[in-house]
Amino acid sequence: MSDEEKVLLVIFFRTASGRDVVREWLKSLPIESRKAIGSSVKVVQYRWPLGMPRVRKIERDLWEVRTSLSNKQIARTFFTIHENEMILLHGFIKKSQKTPANDLELARARRDLWLKWLKENDDEEKST
Repeated sequence: MSDEEKVLLVIFFRTASGRDVVREWLKSLPIESRKAIGSSVKVVQYRWPLGMPRVRKIERDLWEVRTSLSNKQIARTFFTIHENEMILLHGFIKKSQKTPANDLELARARRDLWLKWLKENDDEEKST
């Protein structure tokens, strides 16, 4: 994959206070899990657009990277796309078939914050 050209630039969502929450989540996981999730994100980064089984569209401007982990767990990493950027919004380890509502709501809120920030910065550029 290293000889291929990246389709997307990966960006980690940061909170208003500067916390890099997705990176913090990744660092809290065992090394094998981090490698598996990183590999899944890299596949999306180099081969976008992708569909199932690697990527599932949740709704407008919101997708999830699906990663099977070696310990029979499943990781999900929510992201949004803007131009050539893949913004990683939220990650979690699934504990049931259904995506927990609080994880989905958190991903939506972060997506909306990101899109609002983009619009505000775009408006500022146009006014200068």
